[in-house]
Amino acid sequence: MQTRPTLALLRAVVLGLCGALVACQAEPTIDASSDAALEASAEEVRESLAPERREKFDEAMTLLAFSSIDIEALFSGDASATAAGAKGNMKARLDGKTADEVIAEAEQIRAQRREKERRQALAEIEELVAKREASKEAEEALKQFEVQRSRFYVEERSFRDQPIIELTVQNNTEHAISRAFFHGVVASPDRAVPWIEEDFNYTIRGGLEPSEKATWELAPNSYSGWATEVPEDAVLTVSVEKLNGPDGETLFDTGAFGEREKRRLKALRDEYGTQ
Repeated sequence: MQTRPTLALLRAVVLGLCGALVACQAEPTIDASSDAALEASAEEVRESLAPERREKFDEAMTLLAFSSIDIEALFSGDASATAAGAKGNMKARLDGKTADEVIAEAEQIRAQRREKERRQALAEIEELVAKREASKEAEEALKQFEVQRSRFYVEERSFRDQPIIELTVQNNTEHAISRAFFHGVVASPDRAVPWIEEDFNYTIRGGLEPSEKATWELAPNSYSGWATEVPEDAVLTVSVEKLNGPDGETLFDTGAFGEREKRRLKALRDEYGTQ
């Protein structure tokens, strides 16, 4: 007669032990119902982790906190509203989550950021390649604006000697040119390093029409890099870098893709594995 009560008792004990075991094994979660509950439960979740896992949890919590901030609202000037909004966003993200779920969400945010960075990088690569091709085309076109003669010397003046650049140019392009931009190098044949290397430009009065030729005497600033004493054997070499049309618009320009752009394109391609 005592068999049934004994079995019932054993069943109750077993169920109680199972319930206790499940309760012991259940992972703690974050309670974001209030600031105090959030702080206490987050600490409880953290303490339940192994030391190496805590570091990932801390990093994830920091990332979620910063990603909850509305950057546009932050710069709008309403700091209190921004702080309250960020806290509300963070609570909504964290409420009821375990440590693994917090870490997983942080990794998802990182993955989204990496994908966004990749798309932006690919767009920038495309833009830089277009600039490079345009620069090559401009370089070929600028050869049609021919520097036939270039000479550099220093003219003695009573107050301060004046550097002089003499140029003879021929406009073989199909456009009237209102302003020309040049790069000048003054160097000696037996020296690896030039005496002078400077950019300069000239606004052409009345412009230079197609097929026209002109000789100019230009006087650079006597306090600039051109005010350098050079030996008699020094030679001025001039290259055309940019030309403006009749209304001041840029017709051809090699400067859009310079050394900085070359380095940037190489770095992006190395990082994102594009050709």
